[in-house]
Amino acid sequence: MRYITFALSKGRLTDLSIKLLEGAGIDCTELKGNTRKLILSDEKNKIRFFLAKPADVPVYVEYGAADIGIVGKDTLLEEGRDLYEVLDLGFAKCRMCVAGPKELEGKMDSVSITRVATKYPEVARSYFRHKRRESVEIIKLSGSVELAPLVGLSEVIVDLVETGRTLKENGLVVLDTIYEISARMVVNRVSMKMENRRIAKIIEDIRKQL
Repeated sequence: MRYITFALSKGRLTDLSIKLLEGAGIDCTELKGNTRKLILSDEKNKIRFFLAKPADVPVYVEYGAADIGIVGKDTLLEEGRDLYEVLDLGFAKCRMCVAGPKELEGKMDSVSITRVATKYPEVARSYFRHKRRESVEIIKLSGSVELAPLVGLSEVIVDLVETGRTLKENGLVVLDTIYEISARMVVNRVSMKMENRRIAKIIEDIRKQL
């Protein structure tokens, strides 16, 4: 029997993912241990795990290096990979929003936006092109995107908003919500066919906990 391999997102999704897997009867002892091993396993159930940067999880799953992945919807939207999205896990909830200075509130349709700063260039480009039918310059940033409108780099930003506190403290407001975001479970298309029985059972065991 071959191993079923999970790619799990490093960071805030890790502990919540482990809790779900344990609830599905998967032994995550190695995963919770303090080890430098990159690939960890539950020998009894023939399951392997590895932790990856969130942006890499859909890549591992699309190419079949992992059968199953747990990752945020924001990453899936940005990466645009060819996968089965099988479960909305309901945790790590937030919103993908357009935000900007308070004076733009309610005026998005009457002002001309020329530059948008974001960590999510694909999501931003798609939103402005298809929903607003506007041609804008997308500026990709890695750090605090909220800074961009404050220093005149862009009129608005596209970013994840959880509580809105950072926006508020910097005089910014949500101008539009693009997507509701949460953690999702994704499966490689070939694995879904080849290992259907085992993967379907894992999906069902996790779905029961949601």
